[in-house]
Amino acid sequence: MDISIVIPLYNEEESLGELYAWIAKVMHANNYSYEVIFMNDGSTDNSWGVIQELAKEHENVKGIRFRKNQGKSNALNVGFKHTQGDVVITMDADLQDSPDEIPELYNLIMKDGYDLISGWKQKRYDPITKTLPTKLFNWATRKISKIQLHDFNCGLKSYRSDVVKSITVYGEMHRYIPFLAKNVGYNKIGEKVVEHQARKYGVTKFGLDRFINGFLDLATLAMISKFGRRPMHFFGLLGTLMFFISIVALAVIGGLKMYALSIGDKAALVTDNPWFYIMLTTTIIGTQLFLIGFLAEIVLRQSNKEPNYTITEKLNIAE
Repeated sequence: MDISIVIPLYNEEESLGELYAWIAKVMHANNYSYEVIFMNDGSTDNSWGVIQELAKEHENVKGIRFRKNQGKSNALNVGFKHTQGDVVITMDADLQDSPDEIPELYNLIMKDGYDLISGWKQKRYDPITKTLPTKLFNWATRKISKIQLHDFNCGLKSYRSDVVKSITVYGEMHRYIPFLAKNVGYNKIGEKVVEHQARKYGVTKFGLDRFINGFLDLATLAMISKFGRRPMHFFGLLGTLMFFISIVALAVIGGLKMYALSIGDKAALVTDNPWFYIMLTTTIIGTQLFLIGFLAEIVLRQSNKEPNYTITEKLNIAE
């Protein structure tokens, strides 16, 4: 199969039929063999009913429905596991991503040898309350990931099949799939300017909480990418620094006491010296950091759990 299209969605019943017709038109014009996997993320409208009707009429339409809303990352993660195409393309269900981009996204993977292509919505039709945080988010992600993309959060992306089979997308890490791919060794990452359509139906799911959570996830991913397989290197380094400060404080306490005795002064009690409390505090913190590092190493070696989700129904999905 040439292409698998994974479409995560939440309450997008109005757009699904139109989106599939547009995709089918592009696919038939280019003679691609394909499948469309609709990931219904706990929609409360009639989205699943629309998907069921499409699946009855078209054998290449597949659907998976979560019992409740689990988030876009879990939807993509499950969708990726069921793809069969040589190239996997993701797009949003709100008609803001154009299926006309699919042929070039496919060729960039199959002919130009890229592992991953991320769309860049250079001209956007979103309000400034969304575009301004997005610019700040993309700048921070470029600095931390060292991947020179302009639009990490664009839903329109294409991947070599083995890329999506090699990563686990969880939490809200869908924004950082290029970063996740880079961390497992896929370095040929590019971008393509894509057309951004104005929203035709429904309302945006973007909120301030997603912006804040995005930066928290970026901090987590930055830590994991550098120290995820060796947490003791991070906590041990900080613990060693604390112990070094503790030793310096102990040397200062001893030096001050010896100096006072050498000139005949009455030496103050150790507990009256502020350096004593610096030594005590840094010793305790250093010990705790080493213990955290040891525990993190133990957890890392024993934990390999998949993200938690509940699927209630599948359509045309091979087990």
